Amino acid sequence: MPQQPPGAEDYGDVLLSELVDAWKAKGPDYRPRTHHFEDDAHATPTYVNRLIRETSPYLLQHAHNPINWYPWGDEAFEAARRLGRPVFLSIGYSTCHWCHVMERESFENVQIAEFVNERYIPIKVDREERPDVDGIYMKSVQLMTGQGGWPMSVWLDHERRPYYAGTYFPPGDGMRGAPIGFANLMARLHHVFVEDPKRVAESAGSLVNALQTHAGSRTSGDMVGAEVLMKAAEYYKDHFDSSYGGISGAPKFPSSMPVRVLLRMHRRTGDDELLKIATFTLEKMADGGMYDHAGGGFHRYSVDHYWLVPHFEKMLYDNALLATAYLEGYQATGNARFAKVAREILRYVQRDMTAPGGAFYSATDADSLTPEGHSEEGYFFTWTPDEIDQVLNADEAKVVKAYFDVTDRGNFEGRNILNTPEPAAKVASALGMSADELLAIADRAKEKLYEVRKSRPAPIRDEKIQTSWNGLMISAFARAGLALADDSYTRSAVRAAEFLLAEVEKDGRLLHTFNEGEARFNGYLDDYAFLTHALIDLFEATGEARWIGKAIELTETVERHFRDDEVGGYFMTSDDHEKLLTREKPDYDGAEPTGNSLHALNLLRLHALTSDDKYRRRALALFQGFHEQLTRMPMALSEALVALDFYLDKAKEIVLVSPEGDATGDALLDEVRRAFVPNRVLARATAGEVEALAMTVPIVEGKAAIDGKATAYVCHEGVCLEPATEPAALVRELTSAEPYTP
Repeated sequence: MPQQPPGAEDYGDVLLSELVDAWKAKGPDYRPRTHHFEDDAHATPTYVNRLIRETSPYLLQHAHNPINWYPWGDEAFEAARRLGRPVFLSIGYSTCHWCHVMERESFENVQIAEFVNERYIPIKVDREERPDVDGIYMKSVQLMTGQGGWPMSVWLDHERRPYYAGTYFPPGDGMRGAPIGFANLMARLHHVFVEDPKRVAESAGSLVNALQTHAGSRTSGDMVGAEVLMKAAEYYKDHFDSSYGGISGAPKFPSSMPVRVLLRMHRRTGDDELLKIATFTLEKMADGGMYDHAGGGFHRYSVDHYWLVPHFEKMLYDNALLATAYLEGYQATGNARFAKVAREILRYVQRDMTAPGGAFYSATDADSLTPEGHSEEGYFFTWTPDEIDQVLNADEAKVVKAYFDVTDRGNFEGRNILNTPEPAAKVASALGMSADELLAIADRAKEKLYEVRKSRPAPIRDEKIQTSWNGLMISAFARAGLALADDSYTRSAVRAAEFLLAEVEKDGRLLHTFNEGEARFNGYLDDYAFLTHALIDLFEATGEARWIGKAIELTETVERHFRDDEVGGYFMTSDDHEKLLTREKPDYDGAEPTGNSLHALNLLRLHALTSDDKYRRRALALFQGFHEQLTRMPMALSEALVALDFYLDKAKEIVLVSPEGDATGDALLDEVRRAFVPNRVLARATAGEVEALAMTVPIVEGKAAIDGKATAYVCHEGVCLEPATEPAALVRELTSAEPYTP
């Protein structure tokens, strides 16, 4: 049977029995992630710790380390107080490559573990489960080191105050160029804690004061205007990589060049340079190896400046946001390739990231096993010429090698990341065929490669379902269903939304995660904001009032429990959440948008749909609360710029009314689908549904199908243009755009 970790305080028979029972309950398919096993035929792990009772895939990865891990909570800090020990806090996530490295090197090392267990209370946190904890201590790391990242390593006292912080540490001094290794650092920091408590208290007090000063430093200002958007535009022009797209330099993250903002600014200004920056970036990202050409979807980021070599993990949120960006690129330009990339992203999610109930898994790992059983980053996704020849016929192999740049030399550790450095037309000409022929062969070949690749040991998949990230992906599917006239995408969005509302909404409040049949953790602002955004998108995609009704309910919950009454905007955590060192108010749109940025757009869309001015006033207060950040560094709040563009525009209120049983409205709806009109809301109903829908969405009130024909109304704050019954008339009304005014 598994035993407690070496050097740990005695578990006692009851606790050890409970942990062993929890391990047994995992069933015969459970595979402990550890190097330490008993010498038996059942792969019994040598050690077990308290993490075995958790549902987080990341915490379960560490449930059999020889480290005496605790989950975050009062039990751990009470033990630290009682034993007079410091706390070692380690934060990461299940698909983090360097988290795995530190685990292998240090957390699986029995000698290091025994030292830690005898002198510390070690706590392990999944940053995706507890973004509130992660946010506070990441700020500590940044304040102390000037940078941050995962794995995060923080040393605390029993009052949860940090006194030292860093990220990855190799096990020994001098390894990987580090002046001090993890083992010696743990010894030194414990010595300081015991022998110089005054120094520890001063360091902790200083860090806490800095955290609280930062959290309370914002003040409300005047409403910002178009000058903020233009300042961002100049920044992107100045830092654009004209050779490969995105922001110059490496590594390259797709979020660093917010193409959706640029598409909106081009629409309002006519500045073709902004359109070029956006579309060229979309093209180059899809050409590179950061895009999974065989299976669809994007890896997290590119380690180089030309999008070739990715960090191979795949995140749900990245793919949701990129699917939306490519959809908007397609609407703005008519470039069919952008629609194809969006479809391939969503196909990847449907095939590889959809849970049985319809919701979406969180991520897949960067590492996978080679045929020899070694764990290597990227092996699953890469190919040799011989492997290509074994899978494809001669004509297909010739096309794939030429178009996807497969060579004997390779471009990643002797293997090949598929990428398309040359245009299809150029490659096709060299092969003596048309571009259409080449692309058709390439598409068939990609499917074969995908099917064969499935037989390889796959990267670990984090099957945790997160409300916030699911909200982003529901939006992507709903928007694709509408823009591409594909009901299969809409159905995927509906299934996921119904799952969330059945499983993570309890007594009118959202929970953050769902895994192993259990929903856990108070919902954060992101959960409410992202899901509300998704429900509004579902209303527009389906016309069903239930979605907008639920969006309004969630918005009122945000107002009651998250609002900052003094400054404006919304806190990450609710007013009845666990009390932490600070109550953070997110102010940076990174790989994911902040809940504040997306909720600003929610409020403006609800204002347009309902004509209720309270939503506009709330959005105005939010912008004013972020006045300093928006004026000083608008690039840091790129998703808020999308909302600001909506606020400064005369947003179009589009209502489509069709006669009962008459499909003639499809022609009008098709014009709405195709048009790039980002600053609009859409409501649609049959003539018999208008009265009931008007109770929730007042802009449909009084609208009728004129002369028994499907009719489109385009209005702005109650002022309507001439009703349109013909597509051409509707097009004229949709394509107008308000220029920015000072």
